[in-house]
Amino acid sequence: MKNKTALITGATSGIGRATARLFAQNGIDLVLCGRRVDRLHELRSELSELVKVHSLVFDVRNRELVFKSIEGLPKEFSEINILINNAGNAHGLDPIQTGSMDDWDAMMDINVKGLLYVSKAVLPGMLEREDGHIINIGSTAGKEVYPRGNVYCASKHAVDAINQGMRLDLNGKGIRVGAVNPGLVETEFSEVRFKGDSEKAEKVYQGFTPLKPEDIADIIWFAVTRPPHVNIADLTVMCLDQASSTIVNKSD
Repeated sequence: MKNKTALITGATSGIGRATARLFAQNGIDLVLCGRRVDRLHELRSELSELVKVHSLVFDVRNRELVFKSIEGLPKEFSEINILINNAGNAHGLDPIQTGSMDDWDAMMDINVKGLLYVSKAVLPGMLEREDGHIINIGSTAGKEVYPRGNVYCASKHAVDAINQGMRLDLNGKGIRVGAVNPGLVETEFSEVRFKGDSEKAEKVYQGFTPLKPEDIADIIWFAVTRPPHVNIADLTVMCLDQASSTIVNKSD
């Protein structure tokens, strides 16, 4: 895996950050994408001691900036071998009849359109080289629907469909495409969903042992290090105490 470059969206926290660290430990050069400049610079400084690192500050919803940023990468980072489409968010947990349309727009724009924009910007180089690997980070919410999950679940079902469609369309082009669909992972996800209410967010992960970002990073690393003829097309992972989005064994 030496002399490879990976582009990771949503790299400033959670799964994205854990994946960046694991990739760097294994000699993968990095293009780190995110919106929080201070965190990007901090992570870039940390990982630059191990590999070459370039950071891009953009919101995946901004189509023009996505393409401008990726097309303007320095030559030494311009050949993206691995794309981790990790950026994504949940906003609100309301029934459909009282849901915020701003929340709906944010989830569809980030989780669906953002993934498409970044993929569209990176794919030309992969197609030209007939080589590449795309990992789309989905969710168990893309495999089932739960009460009050409505639009978030819809956005992750869309990721599931895009992952399948992408794999079909790129068949025979030398590009591997797969998805990792985590259940409950202890990240800033719930704090964003509950709009900064840390008390509510903390309760989500109490009473059981959830997945850690590093668990998902390990799985991503496994997927990208398989022999070239092996493609992990679709993988769903939950912690031991989670049976579905709504069935979680808690001790209290």
